[in-house]
Amino acid sequence: MFMSDIRDTLMTAIGQLQAEAEDTMLPAAGSDFRGRCILLVEDNELNSEITVEILNEYGFLVDTAGNGAQAVEKIKNSQPGNYDLVLMDIQMPNMDGYRATEMIRGLSDKDKATIPIIAMTANAFEEDKQKALSIGMNGHIAKPMDMDTVMLTISKILGFKC
Repeated sequence: MFMSDIRDTLMTAIGQLQAEAEDTMLPAAGSDFRGRCILLVEDNELNSEITVEILNEYGFLVDTAGNGAQAVEKIKNSQPGNYDLVLMDIQMPNMDGYRATEMIRGLSDKDKATIPIIAMTANAFEEDKQKALSIGMNGHIAKPMDMDTVMLTISKILGFKC
């Protein structure tokens, strides 16, 4: 996330951001994310809170997990179709994003096992992207996250025209 995203989110939360700035958080024309549910897997509480707020502005419903083990349990215990997508941090305690993805991909319920998963990581080299894809992730987003890139990636994976 960029500092401007954090600042705007915090200013909106305390009611100090100008009304015209709120329009910049809307989805692209033709994209309607209302009712779509994302599982955000992020161990940093502040990053999680800010990302949830921004995704909510786009109409997403957001559930959170603080590490990979929690994410696997949430996916395992969910009804098929509850989550449309997982945004998965890579470096986390207890279970990293790579291992969590491997476990999700190994679930016997194919609807759950094939849920789209996007890596979120500060490791932005090409080999990091390739590792994420080879482990079974559907996309890769470098941190700090640029919300235009995040929304473009989510839109493509969910099959929205951009």
